[in-house]
Amino acid sequence: MPTVSIQAKVHKGATSSDAAGVGRVVSIDALRGFDMFWLIRGYGVVTAGAALIGPEVGKAVASQFDHSRWVGFTFWDFIAPLFLFVVGLSMPYSISKRLQRGDSRKELYIHILKRTGILLLLGWVMNAWFALDFPLRITGVLPRIALSYLIAALIVMGTGVRGQILWTIGLLLGYWAAMALIPVPGFGAGVYTMEGNLSGYLDRLLLPSHVRWCCADYAKFGDFMGVLGTFPSAASVMPGVLCGHLLRSSMPASRKLLVFWGGGAAAVGLALLWGMVHPIVTALWTSSYVVYAAGWSMMLYGLFYWLIDVRGYHKWAFPFVVIGMNALTIYFLQSQFRFADFANIVMRGIIHRSGRYGDLLTFASTLAVEWLFLYWLYRKRIFWKV
Repeated sequence: MPTVSIQAKVHKGATSSDAAGVGRVVSIDALRGFDMFWLIRGYGVVTAGAALIGPEVGKAVASQFDHSRWVGFTFWDFIAPLFLFVVGLSMPYSISKRLQRGDSRKELYIHILKRTGILLLLGWVMNAWFALDFPLRITGVLPRIALSYLIAALIVMGTGVRGQILWTIGLLLGYWAAMALIPVPGFGAGVYTMEGNLSGYLDRLLLPSHVRWCCADYAKFGDFMGVLGTFPSAASVMPGVLCGHLLRSSMPASRKLLVFWGGGAAAVGLALLWGMVHPIVTALWTSSYVVYAAGWSMMLYGLFYWLIDVRGYHKWAFPFVVIGMNALTIYFLQSQFRFADFANIVMRGIIHRSGRYGDLLTFASTLAVEWLFLYWLYRKRIFWKV
């Protein structure tokens, strides 16, 4: 789940190309919107449409919109690290650029802490803290994003590109070493089963009340957004940071694309090799998972960059840009309000009489309401930011 979202002060008088300042890279907003699209009923439209083709097709597509049971990688496993990659893409513009022009480091640190605090608060609201369902859950998607952003932002503030590379490698190798070398009572070291891995053990030790939050098998043994996985999650931001530096450089677009596509393919290959000894497990956010997802993120962003910023094909991406300009806004609001109720005002009768197309129309109409709400914000030049 980056740059644009809920802010204390509403920013007006901007367009998709200048909302965050001169020289905004539209492909970043488009990729952010593409990622969020799947979370705001895009998954439902695709799975319901696939089910209409046939049961086997529907089952195969639906399996890609669920997390891997344990070892493995699905499209749904890609959504969260892609979001963090886009968070990183924005940092050279939101942090490094400001440091280079001499902005106050104190003000930047305050901004980073403020943003982290707001994301944590929004995450806890999404965790239903107002319901006073004790014990209150402190982890979750937005808290994980907040802490990953905080760690990555501090690295960017304190180091140059060389240091950022070293920190990224250190986070990944450090997590691998911890998982491989620190023994879990009753299981030993280097165990990657649901029951015996170090990350789950620490969750059971430090967050015992949290090991109940979802219906997946591994939820009995650890928190999907738990303690130790925060560090490799922060490493998921850093490839985006490095690609953001590349974007800001004077390197020709052809060479940038070579890095995005060639480097991404190399990362995927490296992750598959690494996965032989350090498995790709989404629930553990293993280092091999970070590298694998980063490779695909680089290649996908290379495609967006080539189409939008190099070739100048903007129109196809406009629906994604509208979502991407207020990505966290809609992610938060859809958890608090039932947009489907607004869709039912118009579509209830049609859906009731649509037979086997009912699910598809339900998802599509809800997605349309959410997108039209975001489009209204876009037309009003309202972009909420942390």
